[in-house]
Amino acid sequence: MTRRDWIPAVAGMTTLLATTFGGAVAHAQAYPSKPIRFIVPFTPGGGADTTSRMVAPKLGERLGQQVVVENRGGAGGTIGGSIGAKAPPDGYTIVLGTANMAAGVSLFAKRTFDPLKDFAPVSLLAKTPSILAVHPSLPVKSVKELIALARAHPGQISYAGGVGSLLHLDAEYFKTMAKVDLLQVPYNGSGPSMIGVLSGEASVVISPTLLVLPHAKSGRLRALAITSAQRFAGLPEMPTVAESGLPGFEAHQWYGILVPTGTPEGIIARLNSELVQVVNAPDLKSRLLSDASIPIGSTPAEFGAYLAQEIAKWAKVVKYSGAKQF
Repeated sequence: MTRRDWIPAVAGMTTLLATTFGGAVAHAQAYPSKPIRFIVPFTPGGGADTTSRMVAPKLGERLGQQVVVENRGGAGGTIGGSIGAKAPPDGYTIVLGTANMAAGVSLFAKRTFDPLKDFAPVSLLAKTPSILAVHPSLPVKSVKELIALARAHPGQISYAGGVGSLLHLDAEYFKTMAKVDLLQVPYNGSGPSMIGVLSGEASVVISPTLLVLPHAKSGRLRALAITSAQRFAGLPEMPTVAESGLPGFEAHQWYGILVPTGTPEGIIARLNSELVQVVNAPDLKSRLLSDASIPIGSTPAEFGAYLAQEIAKWAKVVKYSGAKQF
């Protein structure tokens, strides 16, 4: 190629690159130009819903557009997850990912989406341990007493657990480690599950701290232990399940933001930047900590690696516990 031929070729390539990447950058800079749909694959009133409604208005303020929470509960989060996975990858649909989604890969025999293939990670927002609690009518005040009572009355003590939810899996995990037989009372989500145990329809629940704490403080539930590996700094008086007779027991819920695969990298970067600022803002950070949640705000790569680890972890739990696949 002569110098005369080379100069136009380079100029053409430069124009092509500028058009391609410049257009992508301009697209990201113009984003968002309309409201954003925030799919929460669980019913109102649960931990996922509560956390989403903390984050949505703050994110909307930073983006300059309304972020509208849309609860699409059912089937352990698979209905809402499937809707989100099939949404256009344009940044105008974001989805709340949770530990339920990771567990669902192994729990459900028929899956309509793959969390790793059909979604791109944006940020892990927060992690929160759960609390093992009982209805006050159950005559136990510790994990050891609960285990003893359950062993004395196999299959007669019930737990509230949404079908395919983390409440279900955590309880099955507890049953396996404690070698007890608890009867599942299935509900459609953590919110209805909490109503069930508050009413006395079920006696035991392992639910995110932010759902249990208000009722434990009012006396409507009796909190026995927290599911983190170590005691939570905000609740130093509450023992862990592990130190209460089940060494090695550890479980928690987590919340993160996903977008459909194919969403432009510039938009993912913008969402990540704003979400990290949101969860680390003093007011929201303080509120999360008061609910025994740990603010995180990760990079997309960190969240992607964590999601893969969680899928592998819950695959072992499902196999180990023999939890039913639906």
